Amino acid sequence: MNTTVEVLPDKTALIQRSLDLVLTKLQSAIAERGRFTIALSGGSTPKPLYEAIATQSLPWDKIHVFWGDERYVPADHPDSNERMARQAWLDQVPIPAANIHAMPTDEADPVDAAQKHEQQLQQFFQLQPGQFPTLDLILLGIGDDAHTASLFPHTEALQVHDRLITVGNKDGQPRITFTAPLINHARCVAFMVAGASKQTALSQIFAPTADEMTYPARLIQPEGELWWLLDQAAGETIPAIA
Repeated sequence: MNTTVEVLPDKTALIQRSLDLVLTKLQSAIAERGRFTIALSGGSTPKPLYEAIATQSLPWDKIHVFWGDERYVPADHPDSNERMARQAWLDQVPIPAANIHAMPTDEADPVDAAQKHEQQLQQFFQLQPGQFPTLDLILLGIGDDAHTASLFPHTEALQVHDRLITVGNKDGQPRITFTAPLINHARCVAFMVAGASKQTALSQIFAPTADEMTYPARLIQPEGELWWLLDQAAGETIPAIA
């Protein structure tokens, strides 16, 4: 695993650096494989990144968009990660509808929705049973509790190793989420982290030893590149522990 940790001066610099990384990975993926596959994260931190991507002139027909996790709400719900990304980016550019691979949240049972999305990924990436896809770039954040995607501390989703998609649980509210093994198959995983409230979680994620069930972001050890892009407020203590 090739790990890079960068502490940027502020949120604006964090967004710019993230944009540079996305564009670099996009260009190389399209040059090498003819398409770019990216999984988006929710939350407030990446929204300005999506708005910045929307201003670029890019080969939209070669870009395929996925999500690392999704709240189990309708796609037009204010809490929907898909809705946020559509408003900030996808609805602003001529990307083909078929290139947007949203997580389904319309099944009566979230387990059925997770299985449905797993089948969608298997079809798109032409996988055999038991195989994992290799996305070009997965964007992630962390919570103050060190969760990432919808992999929350001490939840069953952390133990799922034989599936692409599973059901996460946040205070009894179901989520659909990538599993840790799926994330770890990516060519590149990039965490975007902002704010002083993340310092405690980061100290445990970067510690030589800590419990992965308590600090789930420690599970993310991709086969490809791992980037930690932090603003100054989040990353102040990183030099001492990285």
